[in-house]
Amino acid sequence: MEYKKLGKTDLRLSAIGLGTFAIGGTMWGGTDTDKAISAIHAAIDQGVTTIDSAPFYGLGLSEELIGEAIKGKDRTKLQLLTKFGMVWDGSNNGKGDFMFNIDNYGQNYSLYNYASKESVVKETEESLKRLDTDYIDLLQIHWNDPTTPIDETMEAMQKLIDQGKILAAGVCNYNAAQMKTAQENIMIASNQVPYSMLTRGVEHEIIPCAVKEKIGIIVYTPLERGLLTGKYFMGARLKPNDHRNDYFNHFHLEKIKTFLDRIEPMANEKNATLAQLVLRWTTLQPGICIVLAGARNAEQAISNANAMAISLNTDEINFINSELINVNSSIGRKKSQIKWGEGGIAIWD
Repeated sequence: MEYKKLGKTDLRLSAIGLGTFAIGGTMWGGTDTDKAISAIHAAIDQGVTTIDSAPFYGLGLSEELIGEAIKGKDRTKLQLLTKFGMVWDGSNNGKGDFMFNIDNYGQNYSLYNYASKESVVKETEESLKRLDTDYIDLLQIHWNDPTTPIDETMEAMQKLIDQGKILAAGVCNYNAAQMKTAQENIMIASNQVPYSMLTRGVEHEIIPCAVKEKIGIIVYTPLERGLLTGKYFMGARLKPNDHRNDYFNHFHLEKIKTFLDRIEPMANEKNATLAQLVLRWTTLQPGICIVLAGARNAEQAISNANAMAISLNTDEINFINSELINVNSSIGRKKSQIKWGEGGIAIWD
């Protein structure tokens, strides 16, 4: 495993981090808690020190599982990343920016982007309890709340830093202008954004801005929620309440399968899986600091971590890039079905 300094902070994160959206279960067809905890243990055993979560993941369950899994571990050797700003419990009293309604095991919730000063503090205290820790290494706003001034949100995070409850402040899904505004109020450690072989809009403005401002880029969905593992094309079936039934329809699946068939021989030559090849390519892209990969069991966690053992030379990277260009200019996405946010952020709608 490799470890990288995050932005201008003293934090050193593992190049492959563990993403925990899926183990929360919500929108993923449920979860197996025992396997989820085993996945966390396996990731740590493989040198993954960075674990990323959010209150929204399983509506608190993901953070609780992390808290359970890390009991007895050396906390100083782990970096816990979590978020705030996606409120479902009604504590926002109708304030904020409505996102969508969500069904969680038969219970319906209305989800809002909400990042007032009071809400930031409330959510952070709840996350600390669920994670069973005294501090959070990196606290991130999940999505921009257009109803709350950015400086108010950043002021709340600065106070949490001053109190020792968080070590660093980050943002997620911010465009270049929003990053600059946030940076005027607090030292921003990172911007967590969607990035993969199929989702590269952030290369245009966001990554160059982050590099200039020395803000670390953390990327999520590098495997496009499992699509780039190739399993979906080998008969894998999703549960009816798994959001990927709709998400995968946003892509030109035949073109993506052709692309994966073209690069699979390279993976085979390296005794690697397609998923490992895709992850390693992602870690080597300019401006990328940390790559988050989800795992629902120990086998997946081990496989993701071992992607770092793959060596890719310039010719091999260029071959992969040329094959991506050959898919088409939209790189496999049906753009008409994607809502694009400012700065190139792709938002599944």
